[in-house]
Amino acid sequence: MRLPSRRRPNAGDSTVLNRLQLASGRRSLVLHLLIVLVLLATAQGYDGSSHSIHHWVGLGVYAVVSLGLALADWRAAHRDGRTERTNAWLTWSATLLNAGVALFLVVEHILVGAVETEETATAVSRLPAFLLLLQTGLSMRVWHTVVFSGLVSLAWGGTILLAFLEPDHTLLGPYVTLEEEVTGLLTFAAASLVVIDGVRRLRSAVSTALRTERERASLARFVPSRVAGELAESGGGLAGVQSRHACLFGLDLRGFSAFSREHSQEEVVRALLDVRALTHVAVMEHGGIVDKYVGDGILAQFIVGRPQAQAEAALGCARTIATRLERLNAERRGEGRPLLRITMALHAGEVLVGVFDDGHRAEFTVLGTAMNRLARIEARAKAANLTLAGSYDLVRLLSPAVRSRLHLADMPPSDCADTRDMRLFAVSWHEGAEAARDEAVTPAA
Repeated sequence: MRLPSRRRPNAGDSTVLNRLQLASGRRSLVLHLLIVLVLLATAQGYDGSSHSIHHWVGLGVYAVVSLGLALADWRAAHRDGRTERTNAWLTWSATLLNAGVALFLVVEHILVGAVETEETATAVSRLPAFLLLLQTGLSMRVWHTVVFSGLVSLAWGGTILLAFLEPDHTLLGPYVTLEEEVTGLLTFAAASLVVIDGVRRLRSAVSTALRTERERASLARFVPSRVAGELAESGGGLAGVQSRHACLFGLDLRGFSAFSREHSQEEVVRALLDVRALTHVAVMEHGGIVDKYVGDGILAQFIVGRPQAQAEAALGCARTIATRLERLNAERRGEGRPLLRITMALHAGEVLVGVFDDGHRAEFTVLGTAMNRLARIEARAKAANLTLAGSYDLVRLLSPAVRSRLHLADMPPSDCADTRDMRLFAVSWHEGAEAARDEAVTPAA
């Protein structure tokens, strides 16, 4: 489920799309010139004779107007203050010009016909319509493509209808038949539908890719790139908050209040930084996210992958921290520094995940009942002097092979309303041959 956000829609997608469309429009000048050259060459030589004067006038007008539009586009691109209105005027003018030359050549062929042979003349008269249809579609403007194909189809079909209604088909030029023109019109209509659908799909794909990349880049400010990519693809970017399953991790330093009173500020700060650095590295190695530091506490989430992978990554992270803390304490003992003790808690459930933005400050975090219960589990574990406690909601997600390496001791019932109906365990690892696997880094997948 995706929830709405107060953040306004980002205009970056439409801006990039407009730039792509403008670039496509400028490149289409080459296609315009190519069409003019092809028509000039074939009009003179396809049947050994030249077209009537109005054919050359039409091609000349098309060439001049095309150059004029290209010049106007170039001036607008190099002039400050170019507006959307200017862009719309230029693009619609080009679309209508393309439709005009396409329908002109088709209608002229139907009415004037050919001199000696029909095949080449027919191909030459229809080629611009199909080429310009493709060029209009590549501009990624759906309505422009619809208008172009609609105008050409209406003119083509209207001419065929007039010729059909005329007695003895006297409107048809030499070597022109209604059957072939109807076939050509149906082919163009089918091609138009394919191109229009392709343009619509292309715009959707480009917009989706732009949105995903923008949200991934934005989320990368808050979370690792791997996590940002999955959240962006699933729609949990800056544009909204989503509900999803997560395995939650909490850590506290045991006896920190007494530790703060008995040691210098420098020692307290170093202890906090040592534990934070150790925890941050372990969480990142296992594919999690460090949500926040609260005093001597650390909150992290595992929100990527299937629930089982999340649970096993969270458990592996806890084991890695416990093992590395033993090494850290060995170093501190050698330096004559006080030893550090921690309590960790694990829980799983549905949470709201995303960037919470009130318009003044944006923060990536998770919210929900599961987070509240994690705090209660951690408090109970700390009161019981446990290194690690986990809820049944998390333990049941573990595979049998992982559970077989654990020692799970039921914790006594609680009077707390948040955890009264929960089954909690004191978690530890069996010693033996499996211990060598405890340091394995297995991020959620």
